[in-house]
Amino acid sequence: MTTPLIRHIVSLSGGKDSTALAIYLRDRIRGLEYVFSDTDKELSETYEYLDKLEAYLGKEIVRLRDDRGFDFWLRQYGGYLPSSRMRWCTKMLKIKPFEKYIGDDSVKMYVGIRADEDREGYRPTKPNITPVYPFVEAGFDLEAIHRILAESGIQFPKYYSWRTRSGCYFCFYQRKHEWLGLRENHPDLFEKAKSYEKIDPETGQRYTWSERESLDELEHPGRVAEIKEKRTIELRKAQKQNAGQPLLHVLGDIDDADGTSMPCSFCHI
Repeated sequence: MTTPLIRHIVSLSGGKDSTALAIYLRDRIRGLEYVFSDTDKELSETYEYLDKLEAYLGKEIVRLRDDRGFDFWLRQYGGYLPSSRMRWCTKMLKIKPFEKYIGDDSVKMYVGIRADEDREGYRPTKPNITPVYPFVEAGFDLEAIHRILAESGIQFPKYYSWRTRSGCYFCFYQRKHEWLGLRENHPDLFEKAKSYEKIDPETGQRYTWSERESLDELEHPGRVAEIKEKRTIELRKAQKQNAGQPLLHVLGDIDDADGTSMPCSFCHI
């Protein structure tokens, strides 16, 4: 009787942790597959980072897509933008294409959650998928991820200069200063994100990326100054607490420690 074949897969998000995991496992697991669920709404820096990682790994990163795209599913969900309470974007554009790709094969899916994180991992909807958490098992924390990326030469994605999580350019988990970063670094994408927002003048129903604030409201000069001042204070405090650490490490520390939102592990690891 032959033993059923088990596929070993790292699902990449374009972020630091899943990238470090791919590097860490490259020479440890034979036949390892790398996949990226592409929403076609990613930052250009994410695609550049994946190309760089693909060259380092020496193996193709399979791009998975739902060919109908975000706008199709937005219509299917009645124009309701995805939110922390209804994360249909992750379900339809990330998880479904991945589960279609693996079919009924037995799969070990390697997830880059770290030992110093307190967040739930990917919950498979199919019994043939077994999540594995190598960084948790090895006791690897944020500093270990920094070390893996530095030693490999891959380093961090370019978007880390203003945003410390991967995901679509309009991800609703973005913090206020990250929305301003999008506005400054990709003004065209900021305007596209704004175009998705709607406020019904009769009912007052708001279809905005943030519950309490539209992007129009966010970019008012006084509000921009307020957000930037708050971010400056956060950075100064963090740099004092992490004296001697590179700025990227400090950014990662304060944003990872921020408990105001717990983003989808499938998108942001």
